[in-house]
Amino acid sequence: MFNTLFGKLCRTLLLLSLLSPAAHAELLDASANGFTIRNVVQVPATPARSWVALVDEVDAWWPKDHTWFGEEGRLRIEPAAGGCFCEKRGAQQALHMQVSYVDPGVLLRMLGGLGPLQGMGLHGSLDWKFAKTEAGTEITLWYRVGGYTPDDLSQFALIVDQVQGQQLNALAQHLGAKKP
Repeated sequence: MFNTLFGKLCRTLLLLSLLSPAAHAELLDASANGFTIRNVVQVPATPARSWVALVDEVDAWWPKDHTWFGEEGRLRIEPAAGGCFCEKRGAQQALHMQVSYVDPGVLLRMLGGLGPLQGMGLHGSLDWKFAKTEAGTEITLWYRVGGYTPDDLSQFALIVDQVQGQQLNALAQHLGAKKP
């Protein structure tokens, strides 16, 4: 099913994700060729403030255990078409995703495979959607992944969903949301 290194990584990510609070998560579909997940949180901040936290403060809230270079790495998002969601540690660099659509305070879309999905040659479309609510903002993290791998991609869907929930919750807590 999983090669040894990837299997260990999946088990580690699953354990880490179980230790953190979960956003409202939904596995929309999963098949051998791909999957779609959605996580939603409410934050006590405006869409404009939430946007700033996402793009300008990503290094302050993104869980360092879900980066290539850990505590020594620095994350940045360039909110422009063709922009980079990148990480850097000295001369070491990683392109996590590439920005494809920007509507400040409304939607940021990035393309690519996060974490081990990238090394597997998989591709995804990741949307960060912001909607004003009476209490602040609803942030929806939507990720659709597909591509060729000899593994059954439906086996990865729940793990990726849990990790995405952890990342979204980190942003929500950065914006003042209480742990669920």
